[in-house]
Amino acid sequence: MQRLSDGEKAVIAERSAAGVPSRRIAREMGRPHRTVHGYVERLRKRPPRVRQCSGRQLTLLEREEISRGLAGASLRSIAVGLGRCPSTVCREVARNGGVRRCRATRAEDRAWKAGRRPKTAKLAANVELRAAVQDRLELRWSPQQIAGWLREEFSSRAEMRVSHETIYLSLFVQGRGTLRKELHAYLRRGHATRRPRSYSSYNGQGKLRDIVHISERPAEAQDRAVPGHWEGDLLLGTSSSCIATLVERQSRFVMLVKIPGRRNSELVTAALAAKIQQLPVELFKSLTWDQGKEMSEHAKFSIDTGVQVYFCDPRSPWQRGSNENTNGLLRQYFPRGKSMAPLTQHHLDAVAAELNGRPRQTLGWKTPSQALEQALR
Repeated sequence: MQRLSDGEKAVIAERSAAGVPSRRIAREMGRPHRTVHGYVERLRKRPPRVRQCSGRQLTLLEREEISRGLAGASLRSIAVGLGRCPSTVCREVARNGGVRRCRATRAEDRAWKAGRRPKTAKLAANVELRAAVQDRLELRWSPQQIAGWLREEFSSRAEMRVSHETIYLSLFVQGRGTLRKELHAYLRRGHATRRPRSYSSYNGQGKLRDIVHISERPAEAQDRAVPGHWEGDLLLGTSSSCIATLVERQSRFVMLVKIPGRRNSELVTAALAAKIQQLPVELFKSLTWDQGKEMSEHAKFSIDTGVQVYFCDPRSPWQRGSNENTNGLLRQYFPRGKSMAPLTQHHLDAVAAELNGRPRQTLGWKTPSQALEQALR
């Protein structure tokens, strides 16, 4: 079958514009209906959108004004003349070779090339960067921790930096999945897609007697000025198994304590007292806990250890924010509903060491171990 000639295409376009059905046009021209109908459909398609420059971006004329102005004017005066922010002009000049090398035509070509979409994902193009990200995800580092670590570890190599949002996109967004699909299981929540944040529900708790409220906690503990002030809680497995978690407020250093048997106050306080005695006296000054019944023996605990226990308000987990965040991290290792009875103290110490070796944004991307060591010098 011969292709439609230019004359036939003109006739089809004219008859179709007049409202004649494609089947009738095909009969009149002696052409198959599929051929005519296909050309009519192509005519009806919207023409490709002409690429245009956004109003927020510099135009070619503005780039020419910048190029001419660099001969003697300051960047700020050029920006005033264009009605643009000085930082916009400064970035434009810097990214195109500086004052001596910035030229309007080259800058325009570079901007149009950089604006083309879709782009190759950074993790897809850089094998070394992708391997570094995957290795840290397998260590259960969060994307934000990975991004911060890369900035510190490869400070002189711009190609080895990536934002945490890019890592999430590579894990979650179809078509951007340059990372292995199974790596999402190493995220704290283990989700394969993004989900809105939800809040945990707290059941009512019995009241403890003779407690010291968190408002009476020393100022040095409140503002994290010195090490030695801890937050604690129980991380539950099944109804009959749990472990205790302790987080130092200044360095976010983590200790995990095995609780033998059921979670009654005598067992919990005895296990905590034994763990505390392994530390120097100056490194354990206070403990902040919620009003759970497992700390009903808090007075005896304070007498035996010399550590004052402060209690949060009921259903106020944010008053122990460092500990609550750490418990969320620990759920990657100890899922809900799984018995913790088989766990040994050696295994708990290994998990704590892994957490203490992760860089933290709140510590300037130092690890808790490094922060605690620095505080004790």
